[in-house]
Amino acid sequence: MKIYEISIQNTNNPAILKFEANDFLTKHTSHEFHNIDEANDSPLAQQLFHLPFVKTVYISSNFVAIERYNIVEWSDVQEEVAEQITAFLNEGGIVIKEEATTKKKTPVTVYAESTPNPGVMKFVSNKRLVIGPSEFKNIDDAKYAPMAQALFHFPFVKEVFFDENYISVTKFDMADWNDVTLELREFIRSYIEEGKDIVSKDAPKAVKETEKVAQERFDSLDDTSKQIVNILEEYVKPAVASDGGNIQFESFDEETKTVKVILQGACSGCPSSTFTLKNGIENMLREMLAGKVEHVEAING
Repeated sequence: MKIYEISIQNTNNPAILKFEANDFLTKHTSHEFHNIDEANDSPLAQQLFHLPFVKTVYISSNFVAIERYNIVEWSDVQEEVAEQITAFLNEGGIVIKEEATTKKKTPVTVYAESTPNPGVMKFVSNKRLVIGPSEFKNIDDAKYAPMAQALFHFPFVKEVFFDENYISVTKFDMADWNDVTLELREFIRSYIEEGKDIVSKDAPKAVKETEKVAQERFDSLDDTSKQIVNILEEYVKPAVASDGGNIQFESFDEETKTVKVILQGACSGCPSSTFTLKNGIENMLREMLAGKVEHVEAING
């Protein structure tokens, strides 16, 4: 059974707070409600409108955003609201009625984007696909990812990488992108538009356990390693993601002042990325952590 967890996220508007879930609440649809009558299609929104300070409820992807009236401050009520949403979801409450989802369905667009790795093509959607990055080296790895399994049925698909709103596909040399890109793009677009599961309902437990292990691992790191992880997250990952890839911290050796990182997606196996990223990251870490880091080793995921 899926276990939902809610985290509280601030927005640029102090009156609006986001309550972000660890799994999707809607299937590629967004809904906005201004009062309880408008919220007939959403039992969750109707429940929230019973709180006297709720002005507007917006539900999309994996979050609920709520605008409050000025009669309260979020600091006084946000924990109560988060608990209420969590309880509603874990008791099997309906977020959006099925008929409303069908009625509200919006077109899905997917475009193909080349990457620095000639063996990898990035397919970008106008809908969010997954909560976090996942890499699949073969069909056995894709046990909890029906879409990745489906992609592996194309004989030219070698590896698949998911992250937020895009999919990076690595091909075997037998195929030319000019011959297969349109077929893949249309397959991905149709798959998403039909509302099929990207990641199966059995996956959240495994994902949750992985996140817990990752947090425990971070907490156990030495101070320098924590600094390295934070630098990678803030300065390196966004640039790498734009090229259809991902980077993960592997280890830090204090004696040799060496950092090891794992490259995923389009970065993995790229003829130029290992050298470029290694040296780019190396120069950045040398500058930002002077005297602590001297070398970076890049490992293909």
